Amino acid sequence: MNNYLIKRLLTTAPLALGLLAATSAQAQHVQWAARLVAVSSQKADGKDPFAPSQVLGVPNALPLGQISNEAWIPRKEGPNEFIEVRFARSVAAQQVTIIENFNPGSITKVELVDTKGVHHEVYANANPGPLPEPSRTLEVKFPAAEYRTLGVKVYMNTAKVEGINQLDAIGIADVVSTMVKQAFTGEKGPEAVKSSQFDSSLVNLGPNVNSRYVDTHPVISPNGRTLYFTREGNPGNVGGNRDPQDVWYSTLISGKNKTWSLAKNMGGPINTPDDPNGLASVSANGQSAILINIYNRDGTIDPQGCSLSKRTRMGWTQPVKQEIKDFVNLDKEHVDFFLATSGRALLMAVERPEGRGGQDLFVSFPVPETTNTWSKPLSLGPNVNTDKSDFAPFLAADNKTLYFASDGRGGYGKSDIFYTKRLDDSWTNWSPPRNLGPVVNSPDFDAYYTISAAGQDAYLVSSRNGIEGSRDIFRISLAPAFQPEVVTLVTGKVLDVNTGKPIRAIIHYENLLTGEEIGVAETDPVDGSYTIVLPSGVQYGYRAEAKGYIAENANLDVTAKDKYSEQKQDLFLVPFNVGQTVKLNNIFFQQSKYYLTTSSYPELLRLIRIMKDYPTVEIKLSGHTDNQGDPALNLKLSQDRVNEVKKYLGSHGIKGERVTTEGFGDTKPLASNDQEDTRMKNRRVEFTITKK
Repeated sequence: MNNYLIKRLLTTAPLALGLLAATSAQAQHVQWAARLVAVSSQKADGKDPFAPSQVLGVPNALPLGQISNEAWIPRKEGPNEFIEVRFARSVAAQQVTIIENFNPGSITKVELVDTKGVHHEVYANANPGPLPEPSRTLEVKFPAAEYRTLGVKVYMNTAKVEGINQLDAIGIADVVSTMVKQAFTGEKGPEAVKSSQFDSSLVNLGPNVNSRYVDTHPVISPNGRTLYFTREGNPGNVGGNRDPQDVWYSTLISGKNKTWSLAKNMGGPINTPDDPNGLASVSANGQSAILINIYNRDGTIDPQGCSLSKRTRMGWTQPVKQEIKDFVNLDKEHVDFFLATSGRALLMAVERPEGRGGQDLFVSFPVPETTNTWSKPLSLGPNVNTDKSDFAPFLAADNKTLYFASDGRGGYGKSDIFYTKRLDDSWTNWSPPRNLGPVVNSPDFDAYYTISAAGQDAYLVSSRNGIEGSRDIFRISLAPAFQPEVVTLVTGKVLDVNTGKPIRAIIHYENLLTGEEIGVAETDPVDGSYTIVLPSGVQYGYRAEAKGYIAENANLDVTAKDKYSEQKQDLFLVPFNVGQTVKLNNIFFQQSKYYLTTSSYPELLRLIRIMKDYPTVEIKLSGHTDNQGDPALNLKLSQDRVNEVKKYLGSHGIKGERVTTEGFGDTKPLASNDQEDTRMKNRRVEFTITKK
């Protein structure tokens, strides 16, 4: 938490809200609303004062008991006001906390919304009315249920509480500890400013990685097995010791002993003579890299931007310029970039006219229907940026936890490393940055913090105790309570379903509950392998796309994952030809019924798009069950299910004569019915192309 916010907490009111102590492992179980779904009325739009979006993120409407620009005001005064929000991840909730920062007492009901969209009432107040306090933190606690909570809906009767009613924040947690605590004037500061805890001290990576020259800018691959970094003025650089900076790499020899191979120069075309070359980030499968600078065709380097290189059978490709709309960097010597593991956000540290001073952190997003084009940079906002340089951004694989270096927040030395969490989808709402403490930060230069998807070992650059006094790369193990949120690393190959041969393809993965695309990845051009990283708390669908093929989608439910894991899953592509059969793996029904669940809609909408793109195509839907229960009932259930799918297609404009159906019950199993993990493969819906 920065000094400004501490001062504000302690001076703006005798009693102020403080967040649940971040030094507790429980802090990682707290979530504040990330997305607005519906609202009954509003006095303003967007991010304006009093807009509904002001309830998103952590409580910030201070001082309490006064009307705040940073809280929602319903436009009407009546019995039917409400607001409904969603969170970034689902949890097995045990409490809801609602901050009524001004004129409390109007809340009549609180409902949890589970991952299937079902509402569950957890609080009811038949007699709303004014309270003697000017503000209230409404805590609703309850035993954890079997379902997982993804959203909350709050109902209000504002007519019962005269005057303006304001809500500041809505949060959930899977622990019963109080989500907010009190910070009184006169204390030394909120507990949340305690520094992070580590399981080890800094460990120099040794002479295989570090040299007597400056070794800096480490980038660890998401699987934790390849470390990229730069060396300055090294005789082994492409241009010799006159070469200011080249990219080198080392691979993990022993995970148990955490030893690294002798570093090698990446060579051309990434490294060029006489130029400062640098690798900013690498994709999940190590097949794409973002590089600082623009590589011109004449062999020169332009520092105003970044480029993308891809690994092919022949090596790394010539870096391609990334077009960033309205890109400006007033600092001609310093720039940093980082591409999120999802491939959907490009972070950068640049000095822009609208910045706060020195380098600031900004983010750009892919421009739809374009290649290598990014939106105008958006500032991460005053919670992150200061009036001095803020740089070296690294977004963890959870797509939420941001590590960066700053000269403008004080601390232990010349520049310190901080971390913050993204609280909603705006990219401008972040938790107060926290210093990583004296184990990581020193009186010397400390920056360029990077961490693998497992979230256990971090790497950074420091001037302390370097080989012959140079900057070196160090490793440190982070305590579990302070690791980024849990993710699952999924690997596999994309194969032709008929021949088993690898196919070069693009991988898309999405949230099956919302249909939102989370990220994209490319396969290895040699063996068709892929790697994606899936943050926990969500049920995902993922698929490969290649010209001339139809995808058999896969799915993975990691809503309840509480520790890092790795999963193998091959993806299959079916040739788009008459007679080919495609499994619809991401169609789901209520147990023993034929009603479609909302998680089925993304898969069905893709089938609808295929049918509309190819208006002459006709298909046959086939339904199958396992052998549990009465065979006659299984036959009827399978027929009812494919009829329901046909009905859904018809409701979206697909004519009935293009779709035939047949239920086969349990007569065509794909796997043994003896165990559930194989039996589930027999419960499926398929379609066969009958006319093209």
